[in-house]
Amino acid sequence: MALAIGSGNSFLLRMRRRPVRSALIGLAIWFLAALLWFAWTFAPIRLDVPKIDVGALPPATPPAAMSISALPTGTYQTPAALAFRGGSWTEKRAFAATGILVRHPKGDLLIDTGFGRHVERQLKLLPSLQQSPHHLGTPIVDQLARMPSDTVTAILPTHAHWDHISGVDDFRGIPVLVNDAGQRFIGSHGEGTEVLNSFHGVIYRPYHFDGGSYLGFPSSHDVYGDGSVVIVPAPGHTPDSVIVFVNLPSGKRYAFIGDLVWQMEGLTRPAEKPWMMRFLIGEDRSEIRTAIARIRAATALYPQITAIPAHDTRAFASIAIYPASTR
Repeated sequence: MALAIGSGNSFLLRMRRRPVRSALIGLAIWFLAALLWFAWTFAPIRLDVPKIDVGALPPATPPAAMSISALPTGTYQTPAALAFRGGSWTEKRAFAATGILVRHPKGDLLIDTGFGRHVERQLKLLPSLQQSPHHLGTPIVDQLARMPSDTVTAILPTHAHWDHISGVDDFRGIPVLVNDAGQRFIGSHGEGTEVLNSFHGVIYRPYHFDGGSYLGFPSSHDVYGDGSVVIVPAPGHTPDSVIVFVNLPSGKRYAFIGDLVWQMEGLTRPAEKPWMMRFLIGEDRSEIRTAIARIRAATALYPQITAIPAHDTRAFASIAIYPASTR
């Protein structure tokens, strides 16, 4: 009888241990899977981009009076690891929120607006994950007020995300240039359009990619008709994303690439954004890889072209800060 009781207790003890052992094994498997996913998402893997023939350098005849200036409106902070694959978790990057003023005899153009007067209120419309610590500078509308001779006649966002269009609300009555994909994206009221769609009375001026191929991109739109500002579609980050080529009288050329990559390492390594960030945004990886390949090929073949990721503060170093100009 004692033997039977002893055997029964041993059996019960083994039964109690099995769930604990199973739970520990399950936890270990989950931890290993999470570790592998983390390493795969953030590991410094060189992006394999296709080879692209960008063709001849497109002609441009910008007027002598044309110039550009950078208008910083603030920054927000993020670890480098969230900016590009292979970035450090301990290194902080200050993401720029900077507009570019293009002075042209046919009318001044503002490429992106950075942070506007009401950005704090606008941020409350966004998911909490997007509300990063930030430093606010002077909104562009207030910077321009110091120089009344500079009057914006149109706004050209590289895409409709909040940190590129926040200041649109400060320029009531100034048309916003938008392509067909942009009209659909904004009209969908989907994720990423919350702030822009909260504005009232925005005047949209449609444009179409009615020009031929441009540095490997399949179509283009010449804003002034002189080759000084040319827009090409780059629908990877968002469906409405564009790249804006600005060609100056000095022969210097810029490619304002929006959020194709967030930091210069995205082009120089090249490196894509971490998988988690691409997933949350809903990026089209194939489109991104192709556009990166085109920009890398164009800047390698034609060194007079400088690519400017919208959020890399270092990239704007060669452009004079407003109100000074560079040609």
